[in-house]
Amino acid sequence: MGVTLPHGEASLYWLDRQAQPRASEPFGTWEGCAFDRSLLWSEAMVPLLYIVLPTLGSYVMLSIFFLRRPHLLHTPRTPVFPIRLAAHRGGSGERLENTMEAVENSMAQRADLLEFDCQLTRDGVVVVSHDKNLSRQSGLNKDVNTLDFEELPLYKEELEIYFSPGHFAHGSDRHMISLEDVFQKFPRTPMCLEVKERNEELIHKVANLARRFDRSEITIWTSEKSSVMKRCKAANPEMPMAFTIWRSFWILLLYYLGLLPFVSIPEKFFFCFLPTIINRTYFPLPCGWMNKLSATITKWIIMRKSLIRHLQDRGVQVLFWCLNEESDFEVAFSLGADGVMTDFPTALRHYLDKQGQRDPASPV
Repeated sequence: MGVTLPHGEASLYWLDRQAQPRASEPFGTWEGCAFDRSLLWSEAMVPLLYIVLPTLGSYVMLSIFFLRRPHLLHTPRTPVFPIRLAAHRGGSGERLENTMEAVENSMAQRADLLEFDCQLTRDGVVVVSHDKNLSRQSGLNKDVNTLDFEELPLYKEELEIYFSPGHFAHGSDRHMISLEDVFQKFPRTPMCLEVKERNEELIHKVANLARRFDRSEITIWTSEKSSVMKRCKAANPEMPMAFTIWRSFWILLLYYLGLLPFVSIPEKFFFCFLPTIINRTYFPLPCGWMNKLSATITKWIIMRKSLIRHLQDRGVQVLFWCLNEESDFEVAFSLGADGVMTDFPTALRHYLDKQGQRDPASPV
């Protein structure tokens, strides 16, 4: 039964019905409703943008300001020992790696830092050896920890230089050496010691040797793994730390997010590979095109002068490794690096001396 409305009320009722979307219509298809919603959304966004844009702009300006002036937020740290020339594996391009002959040759070139990897023998002696397994170095397919120190084999007569493929090092000294022997012969020479695995005995022996020779402040902990570095730091907190791989990625992320000026940095050394050596002297990936892509990406991400300068202003020394050609030395120092790690200390010393003669006021 219908209801009859007066003419005026019927018109109003019809208009009101037209102003509401019908149930049979899909949501949002009515043009008037969509227009109203977009208008409301625009009106809501305008005041929001007035807040977000100035806030974001202020954050960016503050981040850049403190990136260039970190001393306003952090107490500057002066390096205990500046590094220009670091000898990789004791100087493995000119003599057999990790031998006393290689170390003596590097010291004759006034090396500022010696780099070693540490392993532990079965009878508990800390030895300087890059590989845990002795096959590449000596031809004996046994691990260091399965032999006593006196049973360790001689090195091969020649060893390929890892960062100069196709080139080989030779030397008259083929004996493996203990870390204690190196500490005794060069008690005040800075060294960085890499521990590759979570070996509690090895870590504590290295820590105790540094204490015994009173050289904790000039002996650097290095490791690729953050879990190992945590153990190293606990064993001897007086030894300075270098960045692990994870911490390096984290620092890069903070840099690009603009947060780096606002966080603390406990590490004192940033050892980083130079991206330009990828696919020339360093082949981290199995495929050529992957290495090319890796070189392009890492070059864009890592080679930032503002990042290097900020780390240095925070008391972090930046060294690029492992560079064996003069063109790479040039690239590293042009970026503002503190030093270079090389297999060829004589070549790097010649470069540094030549640069010093060219420009006596230059820090290089």
